[in-house]
Amino acid sequence: MRSNIVAGNWKMNKDAGGTEALLSELKSILPQTSVSVMVAPPFVNLAAASSQLAGVAVEVAAQNMHFADSGAYTGEVSADMLLSIGVETVILGHSERRAYFKEDDEMLSKKVVQAVQKGMRVIFCFGEELDDRKAGNHFKVVEDQLKNALFSLPETAWKQLILAYEPVWAIGTGETASPQQAQEMHAFIRQLVRQAYSEKVAESVSILYGGSVKPGNAAEIFSKPDVDGGLIGGASLVAEDFVAIVNAFE
Repeated sequence: MRSNIVAGNWKMNKDAGGTEALLSELKSILPQTSVSVMVAPPFVNLAAASSQLAGVAVEVAAQNMHFADSGAYTGEVSADMLLSIGVETVILGHSERRAYFKEDDEMLSKKVVQAVQKGMRVIFCFGEELDDRKAGNHFKVVEDQLKNALFSLPETAWKQLILAYEPVWAIGTGETASPQQAQEMHAFIRQLVRQAYSEKVAESVSILYGGSVKPGNAAEIFSKPDVDGGLIGGASLVAEDFVAIVNAFE
């Protein structure tokens, strides 16, 4: 059975005090839930967040990591560094990493392989730009991103993967794919996995939607049969909004 997941990607927001305050509020209002809840603060606040959330059913994830074990990679963070502070999940392939830092499928494949080999769980992001959608190339773009970065992995690795479909044109723009558009793409993604691996893998992998999910639209989006949750940006920075999105499954 697939897990329902709501993961908050804080991006480059919240200093140490802001992180502590947001997590304190989140802890105070988050109800018991069957939904897997995650937050991804910036690197400098990961250790403090892990400590503050000890014993709380909220997992701390990283927003990125390098593909090497160690070495002369100024400013980078390794899987072992994350694991050493209790962080076992990492977001890879976010559209902002692809756009601003030129991370391509080849680099992302190396990062995924490293994370999987280290026993980490990966939230793998992918999705089309507005021009791709307008040109009708959105399915091909998504298929290529998945095949190039993930489909060389062994079937056993898929136990560690969570997919996150991001229509790039709907991130931070206030625009949102309709629930029908989200379902159409999620069903297509699941079919790709089914064809490349097996029915078992396709039906067990959680596919999140990441594109301006808000309290007002979460329930309708999450009601679609192939949408298993959300990768939440701006709304994850407001505890009440984030909890409302988690509660959209109830």
